[in-house]
Amino acid sequence: MRLTIWLPHRKLLDTTCVKVIAESTQGAFCLLPHHIDYVAPLVPGIVVFQVKGDPRDQFAAVDEGVLVKCAQDVRISTRQAVLSADLGELQRTIEKEFLVHDEWQRKVRSAAARLESSLVRKFLEFSK
Repeated sequence: MRLTIWLPHRKLLDTTCVKVIAESTQGAFCLLPHHIDYVAPLVPGIVVFQVKGDPRDQFAAVDEGVLVKCAQDVRISTRQAVLSADLGELQRTIEKEFLVHDEWQRKVRSAAARLESSLVRKFLEFSK
């Protein structure tokens, strides 16, 4: 199977694999090359995959997203994801990358709220 992981701004992964394990809103599942086509909404978690020719599992921490298996293609689309071959390293990367992203989102929401309240004040002043 060909596994690709897409982020909003780039392709994170494009590899040939023999197994993909992920978790959807309905629970965990495993995809093998001859499984039927499948679509699943992913919950934040870890996608485990085995690259063809390498018996070790590889890991991708993903945010919410969608997984689509069509023929031999498995595509994952998510807002955030990080890759690692080691779970300990993956945890450290998640803490660093996702927490920085969450802080940035909080700042953006705060700035948007300030702009919105300023707009409402201007509108109220104008309507007097």
